Amino acid sequence: MPSLKDLRNRIASVKATQKITKAMQMVAAAKLRRAQQAAEAARPFAERMSKVMANLGAGITIGPESPRLLAGTGADKTHLLIVATAERGLCGAFNSSISRLARDHAQRLMAEGKTVKILCVGKKGYDILRRQFGQQIIELVDLRSVKQVGFTEAEMIASKVLALFEAGEFDVATLFYSRFKSVISQVPTAQQIVPAELGTSTADLDANEAIYEYEPDENEILANLLPRNVAVQILRALLENAASEQGARMSAMDNATRNAGDMIKKQTQIYNRSRQAMITKELIEIISGAEAL
Repeated sequence: MPSLKDLRNRIASVKATQKITKAMQMVAAAKLRRAQQAAEAARPFAERMSKVMANLGAGITIGPESPRLLAGTGADKTHLLIVATAERGLCGAFNSSISRLARDHAQRLMAEGKTVKILCVGKKGYDILRRQFGQQIIELVDLRSVKQVGFTEAEMIASKVLALFEAGEFDVATLFYSRFKSVISQVPTAQQIVPAELGTSTADLDANEAIYEYEPDENEILANLLPRNVAVQILRALLENAASEQGARMSAMDNATRNAGDMIKKQTQIYNRSRQAMITKELIEIISGAEAL
């Protein structure tokens, strides 16, 4: 049984940890509001970009003249998985849930005899995936020095993906991230960005959406829009991840603070009982000694 000194040290240690987790919860709550606003502001732009390209796609027939980012390479052999996670931990199952979704997708593709390449955005996803897919990881994009992600970082990652595609390094690219839903709910999401998945008929558009005639033709406009769309979708994923990370960290630190409080309460009870038992034992020894005299 631990001594009273050991119990006091243990209680003091848990109290110090509780102060840290409480402070981290408050910091995450402060960062969450700004990250959530950025993620929600990016959604309409990304969704409108998808609608515009769906409208464009409704007026063309995909063929040899179509942009390669839309038509693809004509093969489905090599897949690039872009796994976006956080640079830091202590955010519950946020990183592991995204990595698990990417891992299951990679295993399914490899079981079908296809080649898998992984581009990691964020150190935590890299640390998880390198244990099993070390040979498939081609690069790690480190954003630890970036305080707030923006279009510059998304464009940099998009340029790497587009360069790999132009070099014939992959046929299909899938983006993995966590879509922010609420503080206690973040949804791991897989989105194919190369070749772009567009609506191919007017039935895919909203009933109130008009069908436009474009000048120049749709293929030329799509050739300019599709590379930008890759960067826009990556930006949306990074912003959704930033909000999801802070929400997950806030929830995890809140649980850790509560658990620390329960542990302090339990250890304090043990300490008081042990102290009372020692006092009782000493009193008995004193009374026994007095009666012996």
